[in-house]
Amino acid sequence: MRIRDETADDAAAVAALVADAFSAVAFSDGCEPAIIAGLRDADALTLSLVAETEGEIAGHIAFSPVTIGGARGSWFGLGPLAVRPVSQGRGIGAALVRVGLERLGASGAGGCVVFGDPAYYRRFGFTAGHGLALAGAPAGYFMALPFAAEVPAGEVRFHPAFDVASPGGSG
Repeated sequence: MRIRDETADDAAAVAALVADAFSAVAFSDGCEPAIIAGLRDADALTLSLVAETEGEIAGHIAFSPVTIGGARGSWFGLGPLAVRPVSQGRGIGAALVRVGLERLGASGAGGCVVFGDPAYYRRFGFTAGHGLALAGAPAGYFMALPFAAEVPAGEVRFHPAFDVASPGGSG
């Protein structure tokens, strides 16, 4: 497996992969490809990585800026994360998360938030609380991973590209 930055030539393959990955997910309304396209169009994909296996894109992860308490700082949102269904369970998603978090931390980011399955994201150090909240998120499903000692408090808003989804993000 090779993890690399997404290129402009990857956009169509990423959209197809994300649609495929979320097609059978009960909580998805199919908006994830539109979220990524909106982030890309707004130049808000701070970090967009793909995982290749056997020369084909098997996974994708996006990180984009968030606001906390209405202010833009050095925090980012993780999501969507997608792995082609036939490739799931092989550690591709976990590798994408780890590489993405390492790169964000090394860039000086203050932290990362995610709206997703606590059983999955806790293994990377995400926890609920920290004085951060996401409107409409069920308890425990909105989590944060601080990279710095200081954690801002307040309501988190994902980029407006996420407004096609509810509540505020897609992990």
